[in-house]
Amino acid sequence: MKIFEIASAQNPKIKEVALLLEKSRERRKEGLFVVEGLREIRACLRNGYKVRSVFYNACILAAEEIVKMFPAGVDADVALFSLSEAAYSKIAYRENTEGVVAVVEQKRLQLGDVVFGRRWSKPLVLVVESVEKPGNLGALLRTADACGVDAVLVCDPLTDLYNPNLIRSSLGGIFTNQVVACSNEEALGWLRANSINIFTAQLQDSQWYYNTDMVSPTAIVMGTESTGLTDFWREASNAKIKIPMLGELDSLNVSVSAAVLCYEAVRQRNL
Repeated sequence: MKIFEIASAQNPKIKEVALLLEKSRERRKEGLFVVEGLREIRACLRNGYKVRSVFYNACILAAEEIVKMFPAGVDADVALFSLSEAAYSKIAYRENTEGVVAVVEQKRLQLGDVVFGRRWSKPLVLVVESVEKPGNLGALLRTADACGVDAVLVCDPLTDLYNPNLIRSSLGGIFTNQVVACSNEEALGWLRANSINIFTAQLQDSQWYYNTDMVSPTAIVMGTESTGLTDFWREASNAKIKIPMLGELDSLNVSVSAAVLCYEAVRQRNL
């Protein structure tokens, strides 16, 4: 195992990583993205992602700690780089860095790739329409992981699934969930083909969420906080559900709403 040393922040390799961090266009073109943190990189490796290269701050982590991240040992084609403080500071995007960054190959899951039954005997799917804030989508993915959701469908996405802020806020949930980016039409066709009931979260013409059967094959569909769901999903739903709002405000953060609804599905299925 050979480790390359980089002292200068102007090294071409450092500039390549910085570009992947900053530009979604560059990530799409290269089919690569950047992950920071031991837990997140381990989640990548456990869930079948291919790590291309690892950059670590030799003042924070020893080479032995990097090797331990790879359960089966470091592949021969994985490049390891030991960086100076100055070089590492150019590619660290967390305030409290753990001292390690990896460049990883993207995985573009398709609807036909989704496998059911990982946790529940009947499908449980979370659908999010046009969520634009990486932090919100990251929090949704953490909820999906915690609730054993089979798949998360990100319809007509307005944010890059491999945005560094999304990866950070999801705590690796982008890797542990089956996440598919698709159009509304593709998602609806797939849900109907799999006989999955569509429950749309909305205030108008709705019933209380806890009066809805979520033991049956279930898709919980969430819209944006600003405009809610489009008519496309409202018209396609099997039932419209709402959360009681007992105060003066009429809106919860979308990730909080999704957590309430997904955990209701967990509660019903565990009875």
